[in-house]
Amino acid sequence: MRKNRFITGYSGLRALAVIGVILYHLDPSSFMGGYLGVPIFFVLSGYLVTDHMFNSYDQTGTYNNRRFYLNRIKKIYPQLISVLWLSAAYIFLFQRNLLAKLNQIVFANILNVYNFWQIHNGQSYFERFAANESPFTNLWTMSIEGQFYIVWPIVIFLLVKFAKKKKNIFWILMGLSIASAIMMTSLYLLKADINRIYYGTDTRFFSLGLGAALAVIWPVEKLNTNVRKKYTIILDVTGFVSFALLILMYFSKLMDPQQAFTYCGGMLLFTLDVCIFAAVIAHPGSHWNQIMSNKVFDWIGSRSYGIYLYQFPVMIFFEDKIGNIGEHPFMYHTIEVILILLISEITYRLIEKPMGKISWDKTKKYFIRIFNIETKDYVKKFQAVFAMLVLIVGSIAIAVSPNVKAEDFNKSQLAQRINQNTKKQKKDNAKLIENLKKQKNKQENKSKIVEEAAQEAKKHPVNKSYVKYGISQLDLQLAQKIQVTAIGDSVMAGASNNLKQLMPKALIDAAVSRQLNVAFGLLDNYQNQGVLADNVLIGLGTNGPFSMDDLDRIMHQVGPKRKVFWINVHVPTRDWQNPVNDLLRQGAKRYHNLIIIDWYSYSKNHPKWFYDDHTHPNIEGSKYYSALITKTIVKHSKF
Repeated sequence: MRKNRFITGYSGLRALAVIGVILYHLDPSSFMGGYLGVPIFFVLSGYLVTDHMFNSYDQTGTYNNRRFYLNRIKKIYPQLISVLWLSAAYIFLFQRNLLAKLNQIVFANILNVYNFWQIHNGQSYFERFAANESPFTNLWTMSIEGQFYIVWPIVIFLLVKFAKKKKNIFWILMGLSIASAIMMTSLYLLKADINRIYYGTDTRFFSLGLGAALAVIWPVEKLNTNVRKKYTIILDVTGFVSFALLILMYFSKLMDPQQAFTYCGGMLLFTLDVCIFAAVIAHPGSHWNQIMSNKVFDWIGSRSYGIYLYQFPVMIFFEDKIGNIGEHPFMYHTIEVILILLISEITYRLIEKPMGKISWDKTKKYFIRIFNIETKDYVKKFQAVFAMLVLIVGSIAIAVSPNVKAEDFNKSQLAQRINQNTKKQKKDNAKLIENLKKQKNKQENKSKIVEEAAQEAKKHPVNKSYVKYGISQLDLQLAQKIQVTAIGDSVMAGASNNLKQLMPKALIDAAVSRQLNVAFGLLDNYQNQGVLADNVLIGLGTNGPFSMDDLDRIMHQVGPKRKVFWINVHVPTRDWQNPVNDLLRQGAKRYHNLIIIDWYSYSKNHPKWFYDDHTHPNIEGSKYYSALITKTIVKHSKF
């Protein structure tokens, strides 16, 4: 059978895909749509595999399924097993907090069901602030690809046998793809868990299916090499528009993977665009194959599999050992990229490339040479010894994994504090909202309030134990009278009881893993109820960055007549620490009613104030945190 024409430009497309994914994992706020590199891989797999199969059926009337499966195994498994065992060995030696369920993760990957395992175990793709963040999170795509490779020869056989005509096959594939896209949208609208939607084989099939459908109507070997100039121009312009749209969606906020548009047509639109671009690159009458073919793209594209596999383990392992990545994000990310590329190059040369051509004869000759004492090929012998050590240590890690209990966050001191605080928070807020709705808003004379507070400070001191945390008795007295609406994340949730003790009239709404986008709805809700105080406290930014547009929206919601107190972030293990704090400084210059509570500067030289995650204040740290917030609010507040 004649082999399909090799399309060099697809190396460039793979390069764009893996670059997008890496940039998203490094900086999701700047490269909001970088994760869309995955649908590119899916489209190419669907297109090339299906095209190869139909080419065989057209030429010979059959397809060699055995050879296909063998080639896929040789292509996929050596690198996959390598990253699993290397990571397992590293975990056993240096990061044993990740040992729990390691055996399940490894075997789920080998059996191509890891995406289902992630759904079942509630492993989030989007939670970037977790003590036990998995180095294997990105491997869900390999399971979907593996499932596709297992069933697709059977599917194509059935389609050729029963559907027969290419027209019928095309519409069947289109129907399955549209059904998959509808499933994604439906589950999102029904408020299914977002990770179920993101990881699901059924919800992601349309990228593979549309690539397969393209192969039916755009077979590589039947594309006309001799086309008129006007058709070349049409192809080139179409390629430019689709390429521009691809890049635009990489950066677009519309493609935020936690927002509605992504799942309600956005990802489908992107996939259709990739199909068009892939079709243009494949056509010999277009110049886009040449444009996408260069040494850099060829190098990255040929190693894209290894780069994709090793990127997450490198990031997770590296960032675990670096405690101040937030101070030097560019430098550390550069080091991470270098490490990823270096490991990918080594494994490409030593594993992926040779294993792709492996045979029983070659394997036999290799081991004879390695075990032959007389041969002086010390480099290969060293490699063999290293591989054996990785195999042994990794296997030990996998073997002991079932006996290791996962650290139960809910049983930690911090989690128990947050849970207790959250229960009390709900009860207090319900009573406070009820009282606020009844009372009339009246502005009191500030000087009179200060005078009364000064007298009370002498006669009836309150919260005396907090004075040593940097707040005066006068401020403590004044804090009793201040009305505040506070919206925050787990940092605030851990300290909410302290804040409530100091400011009993504060309505505190804080929750674990909260991002800024949640604040918009909460502010609207409290405003509609008529209980949004003149002093608004915001403690968000720990779990991810946000933009000036987001800050603008908050400030417009609150309005110019209210004071907004925003606690900046101390999260040294995450690269968004400094960007978030810089953006808040810019916001304070833009809005006269925005006051920054500088928790970062106040706490950065006090590591004993924090739990092991270097971000959440411990019992002592929470008192410093609460005292600073209260002191700042008292100084600038509206009574």
